[in-house]
Amino acid sequence: MTRMITIGAAQLGPIARNESREEVVDRLLALLRRGAEFGCELVVFPELALTTFFPRWYLDEGGPTGIGGDTTELDSYYEIEMPNPATKPLFDEAKRLAVGFCLGYAELTPDGHRYNTYMLVDRAGDIVGKYRKVHIPGHENYEPWRQFQHLERRYFEESPDGFSVFPAFGGIVGMAICNDRRWPETYRVMGLQGAEMILIGYNTPLNYAPDPSQNPLQSFHNQLVMQAGAYQNGTWVVGVAKGGIEEGVESLAQSVIIAPSGQIVAQATSIGDELISVACDLDMCDRYKKTLFDFDRYRRPEMYHLITSTDGPQALVDGHEIVFGEDDDVAAGTALADPTGVHGIEITTPTDDSRDDSHEDHADATPEGSTP
Repeated sequence: MTRMITIGAAQLGPIARNESREEVVDRLLALLRRGAEFGCELVVFPELALTTFFPRWYLDEGGPTGIGGDTTELDSYYEIEMPNPATKPLFDEAKRLAVGFCLGYAELTPDGHRYNTYMLVDRAGDIVGKYRKVHIPGHENYEPWRQFQHLERRYFEESPDGFSVFPAFGGIVGMAICNDRRWPETYRVMGLQGAEMILIGYNTPLNYAPDPSQNPLQSFHNQLVMQAGAYQNGTWVVGVAKGGIEEGVESLAQSVIIAPSGQIVAQATSIGDELISVACDLDMCDRYKKTLFDFDRYRRPEMYHLITSTDGPQALVDGHEIVFGEDDDVAAGTALADPTGVHGIEITTPTDDSRDDSHEDHADATPEGSTP
């Protein structure tokens, strides 16, 4: 019998800095109920769905060594328990409607760890899975040259847990958050565990400060990585945005539901609160998992050791670093194929002195005016 599940992607519009949890939860409840009307069994909310995207501001008094001083406002954006009094109505309504959900929020653990977290709740209102963001983008210290800060690396720790999958909703469910979607390893690690649904929430500003040439490509890149991840791993992918202009920062919307074929089968058309839904055939995954992407038959793990044995993008071949000589137009592919020193390429063994770790550090700048 075909395994069908109707999934809703519950896109959110902007959340104001002074918007209360209760106000936001009311919006989530409206989307959950709309999902029930559409026959959804699972509704997926975005990353940091309970608050504004607070890492755009410098919110503590510490310096380069880390968070310090008055953290009253910063701490107010985190959840110390789940459910809590503000979010319990969402759990109760999920149980009443028999509609599960996936919710992104900032987590502050009892021992002081801060994570960007996704939580999976089943149709009985019970928590059945938790994921903490692996690939943390942005920067650690105040950078005055930016129009707005991207201090995720200051206010969130990298996950110590990695990518897990959970048996739920009649299939195998994985989760990822925002920047995770840009890395092929995200999908492959869950694909190797048999993932049939990968749920991804994101807050993506249209202004990418380190390289503005990418700004007009935000939508293209967003769809590119999720469609490729779905196709190459034979899985449904649900990408859900918090979009629109939030506290002066415009973010991408365009929430999507993508089939294991890599095709977009539903897409949001607004930049505000909106629910899209699709009846997903989980057995469609096998059309790809058991043919083109039959991992057991076709993968060559012994050929992929560089993926986990190198820390950076430097070209390394058996512990040697490739340094281009006079023929600077030689393709990197040729260099890798011919590590003998010909074609104008010199092979050197890297030393600590040969690595340039210098970079411009704005950490000492005073963050005046960083919090409007």
